[in-house]
This record gives sequence, C-alpha cells and structure tokens, in this order.
Amino acid sequence: MPRHDLSKLWEEHTADEFVTRDTEATLATMTEDAYVNHIPVMTGGYGKAALRHFYAHEFIPVMPPDTSLTPVSRTVGEDQLVDEMIFSFTHTQEMPWMLPGIPPTNRRVEVPLVAIVRFRDGKLAHEHIYWDQASVLKQLGLLNDPSLPVVGLESARKVLDPKFERKY
Repeated sequence: MPRHDLSKLWEEHTADEFVTRDTEATLATMTEDAYVNHIPVMTGGYGKAALRHFYAHEFIPVMPPDTSLTPVSRTVGEDQLVDEMIFSFTHTQEMPWMLPGIPPTNRRVEVPLVAIVRFRDGKLAHEHIYWDQASVLKQLGLLNDPSLPVVGLESARKVLDPKFERKY
C-alpha cells in the first residue's frame, strides 16, 4: 500500500474548506463513505451526498470572512492525524454547523479545537471535531452565569501560553 503524506492531504482539504471555499474540491479529498462529526453539536454528515449538502449549505458559505486557524500541535500516525488549533472568527452571520439557530452576535470568538482525522487510500475517511461549546457560548454572551465553572477566551490564551493565568 502506498504511503501518503497525511499532513499534505489534510492541508489540501482545509485549504479547500477555508481558503478556496470550494465544496467539490473539498469532497474530492474524501472517500465515498466519509463522514464528518462536529461532536459538541452533532453536525456534519455521512457519505458524499450528505457531505455535499453540508459543505455547500451549512459550512463553507457561512464561514465568517475573518475565520482563521492557528496551528498549535499536530500528531501524525500511520493512518490518522490529530490537529490541535485555535479557531477564531467574528460571529457576523449564522453558522449552522457550530451555532445552530443562533443569530449573529458580532462578537469575536477564539476557541481551542481538535480534529481527529482518519485516512484511507490517500483520502479522508472521517473527521471527529471537538471544541468547548460552553466557551464559545460564553464568548458570545449567551452563557452568563458566573457561578458556572466556564471560561471564554482564556481557554485559547492558556493553550497558546502555558504561563497565562486567569484573573478573577
């Protein structure tokens, strides 16, 4: 079986999603039975037909223009890659994939995000995407109870700077 450069395949896939914003190019990087699961809100899809709809209607066209991914760490195995990053955006439009049913708040969000990506035959077979939804909701002003042990932007700051301390 040929050895594939998983980092290169993943970077091509994310460039198709976030840079060129091309649904068909994104799908071309994936197996026929691929699936995407955004774990905190259970959005995504299974198989190319569902993923075509997801990418074309619920993901690519609703990505805020200032969206950015800041790499933190990457682990690459034989057929799997784990990427840790900071996902940043200003909530200027509805984002059904991350914030279903939440109208734009025009607030800035920076949240640690982890992608666990499995590959098969030189293509993406699945993505399990994790982030702290409570942190996102706190940054948007939708989770305001100070008695809850939830932080907002501080979680991203701590990932980038291990010496960062929350000020109470």
